[in-house]
Amino acid sequence: MRTVVFDFAPDMHDAARDFWGLALAAEVVRAVEHPEYHALEHPAALGTVFVQNLGSAASHIHVDIESDDIDAEVARLTAAGAQEMSRHHDWVVMRDPAGLLFCVVPPDSEDFADRARTVGV
Repeated sequence: MRTVVFDFAPDMHDAARDFWGLALAAEVVRAVEHPEYHALEHPAALGTVFVQNLGSAASHIHVDIESDDIDAEVARLTAAGAQEMSRHHDWVVMRDPAGLLFCVVPPDSEDFADRARTVGV
């Protein structure tokens, strides 16, 4: 797992973003390529934490699963009971059997090679 993402509806986004920045003692920095995201830089937490403005969707939290073979990981997770919801740029949004959203994303973390495990379908 690479990232925890706090997804907030527009009416709560700014206050919730600022709250989690303060709660995790992090610097809030807007992403350049995807301005709906803010990174919480140097949080008092393991891993990366983002805050996303969802537009019209309801607020929730999701995790990102990092993979160097997106299609194979989506197939493996689909076989395990997940459902593919949509594809965006280079990541895939999925829903687990309980209805919780998560994303399968390409490797970007500095320690991916050290922490990655080979898994089969």
